[in-house]
Amino acid sequence: MFFCSFFPVFICSFMVAAPIFGYLGDRFNRKLILSSGIFFWSAVTLLSSFIPKEYYWLLVLSRCLVGIGESSYSSISPTIIGDLFTNNKRTVMLSIFYLAIPLGSGLGYILGSIAKDAGGDWYWALRVSPILGLTAGSLILIFVPEPKRGSADQLGGRIKTRTSWLCDMKALAKNRSYVFSSLASAAVSFATGAFGIWIPQYLVRAQVVQKAAESCTYQPCSSRDSLIFGAITCVTGLLGVVIGAVTTRLCRQKTERADPLVCAVSMLGSAIFICLIFVVAKKSIVGAYICIFIGETLLFLNWAITADILMYVVIPTRRATAVAFQGFTSHLLGDAGSPYLIGLISDALQESYATSALWQFLSLGYALMLCPFVIVLGGMFFLATALFFLDDREKAERQVNQLSRPPSTVKKGSNGSPRECCSAILLNTANSHTNVLSLPVDLHQVP
Repeated sequence: MFFCSFFPVFICSFMVAAPIFGYLGDRFNRKLILSSGIFFWSAVTLLSSFIPKEYYWLLVLSRCLVGIGESSYSSISPTIIGDLFTNNKRTVMLSIFYLAIPLGSGLGYILGSIAKDAGGDWYWALRVSPILGLTAGSLILIFVPEPKRGSADQLGGRIKTRTSWLCDMKALAKNRSYVFSSLASAAVSFATGAFGIWIPQYLVRAQVVQKAAESCTYQPCSSRDSLIFGAITCVTGLLGVVIGAVTTRLCRQKTERADPLVCAVSMLGSAIFICLIFVVAKKSIVGAYICIFIGETLLFLNWAITADILMYVVIPTRRATAVAFQGFTSHLLGDAGSPYLIGLISDALQESYATSALWQFLSLGYALMLCPFVIVLGGMFFLATALFFLDDREKAERQVNQLSRPPSTVKKGSNGSPRECCSAILLNTANSHTNVLSLPVDLHQVP
């Protein structure tokens, strides 16, 4: 219940703050915003470790503030990488960046558990991550450069004109590759959010049905399945990102649409193995874990590739806004509501047979079957992205060339001033159809 209280607060604050940081990231010094966000969430996390138990609402509020801090990091970091590297090298660097999500999650559980055991209280887990956060923020300030926007895309020059926020949003809404890939990303988020909450519980119920375990009626219940699932998620995240980067690089030699096609195939393959989880789990927990391993690996294949697609089809001066709204869409349509939707469906199905262990297991499985259907829908969105990817990439390249022209080459209007860049971009597009430091604490130990 502790996690269920924190999760919506964190996600909602993240969603609200992301568009704000996207706007700031396209117009001001990104390195300062990035490091400030890390310092902010590190300070909040450290201070929250001193909140007494009777002030539970303050602890929830601290998670809200951490969501604001993390939104600055998630919205801006990929855009700096996009301005430092291009093509295959950018894919590799984005893959390394996204490797930190499962790696950091795994280390968070490990270091958090060690700190809790050493200090004798779970509050000590909240005092480890701020040290790492302050270190990371300091290293960013000292060593990470602040590249000019578009410096990697436009060699020998830089983009000299910025468009208004309204113009940016209109352009993103008309960018079909961006829109479809964002919807596909929301499908991934929907599945991972639901799985993170419900798959461990589903496997516990499967063991009860198999008579390999007793139903838990008193808290705290065993966290073994949660830890196993967490470990699998960390490993599959690492494997998925690496395999995705390698596969995309090889497939680019065959087709220029490799990025969205690799994502589409991996999503459709993932749906097959995730469906098998609910077929196998009643007979074999080991078989279910194998299906989870393969299904999640294929699902996580597109983490870095989706970010790379965005870098190709969105011009540098609006990438932070694009990343922010893609994250907003992913959470809003994905993990912000999927755990609760699955829970509501499961409760409705088992209402008539609430005391039956078998029906509790089956009803949750039937509810979770919604996830592979959403994943298939995500695969369809990636196929739609593949249809428009080349046109949108070429359009973005033309816009970068326009925006990076010296002022003397820009046509002047009747009043002698340069015409608004927004108008030029809209004219060109008128005929065409857009972790993280995880909480390092064993949630089952929290009162």
